[in-house]
Amino acid sequence: MKACRKCGEEKPLEEFYKDGNKDGRDGTCKECRKAGVRQNRMERLEQYRDYERGRAMAPHRVAARRRYQETPQGKEAIYRGTSKYRKRNPIKLQAHNRVSKALADGRLERHSSCEECGSTERIHAHHDDYLRQLDVRWLCTACHKAWHDEHGEAANAEHEPLPQFHMKEGLATCLAQNAARADSGVPDDNQE
Repeated sequence: MKACRKCGEEKPLEEFYKDGNKDGRDGTCKECRKAGVRQNRMERLEQYRDYERGRAMAPHRVAARRRYQETPQGKEAIYRGTSKYRKRNPIKLQAHNRVSKALADGRLERHSSCEECGSTERIHAHHDDYLRQLDVRWLCTACHKAWHDEHGEAANAEHEPLPQFHMKEGLATCLAQNAARADSGVPDDNQE
């Protein structure tokens, strides 16, 4: 038996981590040690996150992730992650798909540079509001991340997907959908 120097309780030696003390055990019990580690992490959360981000981008880790992504297990993990994202974010997926279709059929034109900094590297279509699905700003990866760091999630990210417009539904159905959207304040991207 040993007394924890943190909580003062008498506990069996198995309740203490092994270390170099003369009895071979830490002076703080496992529960108190875990609580201290959790508290330290919460107090320095941003410091730990920055450290982990830096480690994740180390060249050997990036190469290891790429190798893993080529394995059957890696491909399955990517599929599971993509499926989860699609289920959690249907309005975002719909907005991304509508932008892709509008680019393909010429209703929307991709900018070659970032609207914020002018960079020409990896330009993204950014939505300030997911209900305005074809109203996008073209941002580079860094400016896109900075926007979300400052503003958080774009507006209406939790909204249900908008009704789809299909030519075969006929004019009456189309007009009914547009009237319902107008009554709810939802913009009609099919008009753009």
